[in-house]
Amino acid sequence: MAAGEYRAPSLVEVGFIHLSEPYQVHLPANRLFAGRTDMVLLRLDPERLGAEVKWEPGVPTDPESMRFPHLYGPLPIAAVVEITAYQPGTDGLYSALADN
Repeated sequence: MAAGEYRAPSLVEVGFIHLSEPYQVHLPANRLFAGRTDMVLLRLDPERLGAEVKWEPGVPTDPESMRFPHLYGPLPIAAVVEITAYQPGTDGLYSALADN
């Protein structure tokens, strides 16, 4: 990792970093991290990303018309403007967030 940026494994594997809007973050969270209690959400300032963001389909089980933001470059640490805990419900599943 270069100073001041994060390079997710997906950047090498598929060429981008997966991002989500608040109303859709529960979909990948439940698919990949259901039951974990150590998750956090990073709220990003899109003006600070410094690389192209493309809105593209998720996986086949996501709602048909839903598009997710994909960052085609490293994530600058300076783009992170807020970090909050993201806890699952008692059933171990995450809920969608209000878009604010």
